[in-house]
Amino acid sequence: MHIQTASVKGTVMDEQAPWAQRRADSPASGDDELRHAMELLFFAYRDFTGEADAILADYGMGRAHHRTIYFIGANSGISVSELLTILKITKQSLNRVLSTLIDEGYVVQETDDGDRRRRLMHLTPKGRELEQLLARRQSARIARAYRDAGPDAADGFRRVLFGLINEADRHRVTASGEPART
Repeated sequence: MHIQTASVKGTVMDEQAPWAQRRADSPASGDDELRHAMELLFFAYRDFTGEADAILADYGMGRAHHRTIYFIGANSGISVSELLTILKITKQSLNRVLSTLIDEGYVVQETDDGDRRRRLMHLTPKGRELEQLLARRQSARIARAYRDAGPDAADGFRRVLFGLINEADRHRVTASGEPART
């Protein structure tokens, strides 16, 4: 028995895929579909972050730096507290990352005039340049996938991703793709 599951740009994923091999043993085909979706997410995430990881390695940085640069760039003037809430990391972890980014000239902090205890962060021109380099690479990958899948699939994909976000954080983004201010 040959199970053809999907055709992607001429490549057929078939019974050789581990999730397809488990199909006969799985109690319900719905479980299979969910496991397949999880596997696709794992591989997509690996490849989506892979190019950025390689670029960041040249700068002596990692994913935490990338996420920090991304969210500061998308939310110029964001406070440390707001960034901690988005990233869901400890203050100690963020301080390590921020120290590097500030010391190397990618991020600047300023004191909030309304509340002297708050530190607001912005990307420097050097930080914007790095953020744009990373975004261009990842945007190109997403654009290729959207183009290959078609506009209806792209819209459905955005809705699925939105649904995967914890409800408490959905206000930070919109389902339509327009970023929401945190």
